[in-house]
Order: sequence, then C-alpha cells, then structure tokens
Amino acid sequence: MAPKALDYDSLNENVKKVQYAVRGELYLRASELQKEGKKIIFTNVGNPHALGQRPLTFPRQVVALCQAPFLLDDPNVGLIFPADAIARAKHYLSLTSGGLGAYSDSRGVPGVRKEVAEFIERRDGYPSDPELIFLTDGASKGVMQMLNCIIRGEGDGVLVPVPQYPLYSATISLFGGSLVPYYLEETANWGLDINDLRQSVVQARSKGITVRAMVIINPGNPTGQCLSEANLREILHFCYQENLVLLGDEVYQQNVYQDQRPFVSSKKVLMDMGLPFSKEVQLVSFHTVSKGYWGECGQRGGYFEMTNIPPKTVDEIYKIASISLSPNVPAQIFMGLMVNPPKPGDISYDQFVRESKGILESLRRRARLMTDGFNSCRNVVCNFTEGAMYSFPQIRLPPKAVEAAKKAGKVPDVFYCLRLLEATGISTVPGSGFGQKEGVFHLRTTILPAEEDMPAIMESFKKFNDEFMEQYEDYRGYSRM
Repeated sequence: MAPKALDYDSLNENVKKVQYAVRGELYLRASELQKEGKKIIFTNVGNPHALGQRPLTFPRQVVALCQAPFLLDDPNVGLIFPADAIARAKHYLSLTSGGLGAYSDSRGVPGVRKEVAEFIERRDGYPSDPELIFLTDGASKGVMQMLNCIIRGEGDGVLVPVPQYPLYSATISLFGGSLVPYYLEETANWGLDINDLRQSVVQARSKGITVRAMVIINPGNPTGQCLSEANLREILHFCYQENLVLLGDEVYQQNVYQDQRPFVSSKKVLMDMGLPFSKEVQLVSFHTVSKGYWGECGQRGGYFEMTNIPPKTVDEIYKIASISLSPNVPAQIFMGLMVNPPKPGDISYDQFVRESKGILESLRRRARLMTDGFNSCRNVVCNFTEGAMYSFPQIRLPPKAVEAAKKAGKVPDVFYCLRLLEATGISTVPGSGFGQKEGVFHLRTTILPAEEDMPAIMESFKKFNDEFMEQYEDYRGYSRM
C-alpha cells in the first residue's frame, strides 16, 4: 500500500530538516524530570513571567476592560480601575469594529499602527508611515512572513549571525533556503567584522548561492552585545554595496544594561546616513511585547516596519498576511500600550514607572550577578551581558570530557548541559543549538530567574561545574586562556 501523506517517510523534507534547540533534547528531558517531581529552573527560553516576573498593572487593567466591556457599564468600575485605564479601554474599543472578538484588518488595527508609527518617530526623529507597519502575532510571525517572501528556493541565501537565535535557521530550513553564517567574534565582545561578512558572501557565491538578505539581532541573542552606531553604519553600507535586504531584529531594544552603548535603531542610522543609502537600502525592523520590561510572551504581540520596500511588494505581503485574516486583537492592544504608555500627569504614570524601572534595574543587577558568577567558575569565561536577556558563557571542556561525550553519542556541550540538568535542575540550551566555532563550546541561559534566587542558582552551577572539571581534567592547571 502506498504511504499516506502524513506518514513520516512521505512528509515534506524541509520539515524534517528543521532543528530548534530552545525546545530541543534538553527541554524535553527537563520536562520529563519535572513530571517525576524534580524542581526544574527553566532558563532555556526568554519567558519572564514563567520565572516569576509580575505583569505591569496598567496594560493588564486596560486589556481586562477591553476583554470584558460590560465592566465599563458598571457604576462601580471607577472604584476598581483608574480613570486613565478606563479612558484607554474606551479608546481601543472605539478603534475596533466589534471589540476583541472581531477580526481586524490583516495588517492590524489602523489606530494602533498609527500609535506604533508615532513611537518610531519619537524614537528616531524621522517620519514613519502606518501603512508600512504590520502588526503580527509576536515578532517571530513577522520574521517568518518576510523570509517566506525573500526565499525562492535553495539557491537563495540569508546571512545570519552565528551564534544565532534558531528561529532563523529553522525558518530558512522550512522555506527551503540556505543559511549563510557570519561569525561574531567572542574575543571582541561578540563584535562583527565586515571582512568576515564579505568572506561569507564570497564563499556562498562560490557554491552558487545568491545572498539576498542579512539578519542582525541587536541587542544580541544569545550573545547579549549591543551594536555600536559605527558598526550599524558599516552593516548598512555593506547591504547597499551587496544589494541585500536588512532584517533588523530589535526585540530587545529596551533591555540594555550598560550606558556606553545605548540602543540605536537601524532605521535611525540609515536615515542619518542620507542619500543614496536612506532611499536605497531595503530594511525591515521587528519589535515585540514579549521582551523589554513587559515580558508578555504569551500575548503574542509584535510588529514590523518596512523601509524602501516597493508598493507592489507591500501589496503582496498584505495578501499573504490576509490568509491568516488578522493578528490577534488583544495583542495589538498590548502593542498600542507598549508604544504609548502612561504619560507624566496620568493617574497611572507613577506606578507604571516604578514597576518598569524596578524590572529593568533588577535585570541590570542580574546580568552582572550572572556574568560574575560564570567567570568565577573553573574553565568558564563569559562576556558581560550588555543587553537582551541571556548569558552565553564559553565552557572550556577538557579533552576527557569531549571523549566521554563521544562515547555517550552526544555533542560535547549537550553532554555537559544534560549533566548540569540532572545534577542541579537548571535547564539551559547548549551552544551547538545556536551555532559556534568548531571545537568551542557554550551554553545559553536567561538572566530571568528571580533576583533573590540568583545567588543560590549560581552557587549550584559553580559546584556542579567545578566537580565536573575535577572529574575530567588530567591536571589542575587547565588553561583559562
């Protein structure tokens, strides 16, 4: 009998090629251990609320009222909800045709897109067109929509930073394209060298690949670095020379933990560069409500803004978005609230600032605690987390540990991370899931566990790591260099 369409052997081969380490072998093992009753600390995914971060009060009040509009008719509503939350709920309900239960335009509610455009204008000092902003179910959906438009077949390549967030490698595999890696330099604080970038393009072309787009993640995931303005200018210049679309993943723009290199958007740098660049380089920038100090991952709110994309292409992207009818509407309201939060003088302003500042200041301290903790461990070295939500320490595995991993049929950093999980309950992602240089091993962990739990977590990591190194080292003086 012929195989059925959903038998494994007759599945779309691109689906089988997809690898996604953030929810891979480690995560599955951690879930098993959790079912057996072991306490697991899931640091494998940037999921702030799952690790105890409290939601911001004001946006939840507004969305609660939008979800239950009958509360607005209750004479006691003003006793429970502040007047500015009530006013904002009425504002968002007036923008929808039928409340949160009705489809919106496939690009998102026009009034919310206008709020996003105003936010971008305030941030960058340049106009933004709401018609070129699409609201999406999280930034991931937007990235997938754009890659789907760019990739025509396996001859099309996309430059992706390595280490990279596996959304990119997985989606490029799914759409049958080719990932063209460019390596970030760990010893230069995960900086980007334009010569390496050129080399990657030359190599790809020698294999017959047409490089069509470049991805940057700024601040970096998993590497946590913030790109300097000079670096962004070089990148945009490179995209202009090589005729590439730049996909700017800027979802961590609020997560910056140092003052030397603040976040600067790709759009601002591009506009600052002036002609011909500002009119020629095609740019798509992504943002989300899942990160920053909001951490509203489960709400799935995001947007992308297109710069220098021809109108006919925008129409095609709209057509593809229309297949899903509409992005989820509550998430669009979260996005509106994120880009247009309470202002000085509003009733909720002081509480909103107190809550958001508290989260960001705590993340800044946790970034330091974690980096210092890793650097105090034997054979572990870690760059400071300048931004985003992750630490990406390099684990210098002794040859005997690499040998033991081979015998167990495991990639060396997977072997280490599995042992760490079994011993401590800390669930991380091996560096091999993000890509890394040959013979170099890392792990990624979020900096999101509660601040008061952090010292104990780092202590338990250190105890495991130092015992592991003791077990596999032939001599005490294993080099940290």
